[in-house]
Amino acid sequence: MSFSENPITLSFIFVLYFQCINGFYLPGSFPHKYKVGDQLSVKVNSLTSIDTELPYGYYSLPFCKPLEGVKDSAENLGELLMGDRIENSPYRFSMYKNESEIFLCKTKPLSLVEFNLLSERIDEMYQVNLNLDNLPAIRYMNKDGYFVRWTGHPVGIKVENVSYVFNHLKFTVLVHKYEHSNVGGVIGSGDGDELITTGGDNDVPGYMIVGFEVVPCSFEYKQDMIKSLTTYAKYPSPIKCDPGAVGMSIKEGAMVAYSYEVSFVESDIKWPSRWDAYLKMEASKVHWFSILNSLMVITFLALIVLMIFLRTIRRDLAQYEELDEEAQAHINEELSGWKLVSGDVFRPPTCHGLLCVMVADGCRILGMAFVTILFAALGFMSPASRGTLITGMLLFYVFLGILAGFVAVWLFKTINGGNATGWSVVSWKVACFFPGIAFLILTVLNFLLWGSGSVTTHPQVGRPEVRIINNLYIRVTNRWIQ
Repeated sequence: MSFSENPITLSFIFVLYFQCINGFYLPGSFPHKYKVGDQLSVKVNSLTSIDTELPYGYYSLPFCKPLEGVKDSAENLGELLMGDRIENSPYRFSMYKNESEIFLCKTKPLSLVEFNLLSERIDEMYQVNLNLDNLPAIRYMNKDGYFVRWTGHPVGIKVENVSYVFNHLKFTVLVHKYEHSNVGGVIGSGDGDELITTGGDNDVPGYMIVGFEVVPCSFEYKQDMIKSLTTYAKYPSPIKCDPGAVGMSIKEGAMVAYSYEVSFVESDIKWPSRWDAYLKMEASKVHWFSILNSLMVITFLALIVLMIFLRTIRRDLAQYEELDEEAQAHINEELSGWKLVSGDVFRPPTCHGLLCVMVADGCRILGMAFVTILFAALGFMSPASRGTLITGMLLFYVFLGILAGFVAVWLFKTINGGNATGWSVVSWKVACFFPGIAFLILTVLNFLLWGSGSVTTHPQVGRPEVRIINNLYIRVTNRWIQ
């Protein structure tokens, strides 16, 4: 066969000639190139706390609101179930333009309800979560000579029974210079960003955001200076951001002023590695240590049970081998051992339908876990796409209902000796038993969350209703305390 008649060779030459293969980042998130001076928008997420585990909306507290109004970003099912509420914020940056002493806004005099609500959130250690280019704001703390990483920053701090709010934020944006000509925008990042394609701008320097850090401070402003200031105006005097000092205490009837500063720093971190700082947090080490510790304990206990089981079987086998067939036939009814249990093992149980449902749903959960871990390992459920993990688990659980139905009917037929009469009833039980129990539990919890005004309420009711219920709850609580 000649060289030109070899199909494999021709295919190889065809691929090398055209070179039309493009790569992309999973799960569909592309690096976004920003030019110098481009507008950067910071988004806010729900207020979270490790003390109460109940997220609340960012604008449920007296914070500055954007001039164009509060707008929600498109969210998936996982974000709604986890209580994420992505909204726009008044913080505005310009790429690679350092700014300082930027006055954001001043609130109205705090009412009694707002004062009590803000004090309560500070006591419960609620954190403010900010996002820039889909990156959560990270805060570094020097504790006992070690740098501890945390996402977000606290609403405030309480010192000697006085609550102070962190009203000045010092942002540091880490950027990496882009070295290619064409780059796409962000797809499916959870912030509602659309695809943006830039090209033909090789001479224009571009940067990618690879880090977002925040340092909260409490600074007391002079009331006579902030009266005439407008949004994004420069504060007349320097603002010293000292994380170890407090200055802005909250009082009933007093205004709260907010400001920020931002600086851009070039970093050697590349865009695919910008999530490494979040994945290496100290909390994850404790989590993995607990998992390994539990697995070791379970494995040790399982080995002990297995050794006892094998020892018992070996002793019974040795006892039965010593008996001849005639003696064993006479005293078979009087012996008690593992062989006599075989009749009870293969006898159909009384609630064999419930057993089939539980085994089938266990297979479904096991399959869901395996498929979820597989897709997560392939990169489809990276932390860049919030809520995809919960969404994927729910979708896999629903689709694997086919497997659960097959296992339930097969086990039901096996137990009944090949008689499949009543298999439709077992299939309906598999489809409704565990999901029905979960629905009832979540419905009760949903009413409790709705009463507390949390953003995890499903379906999420409007903001006015949530605020009315929350304010009513606070007023009743205050009157009861008084």
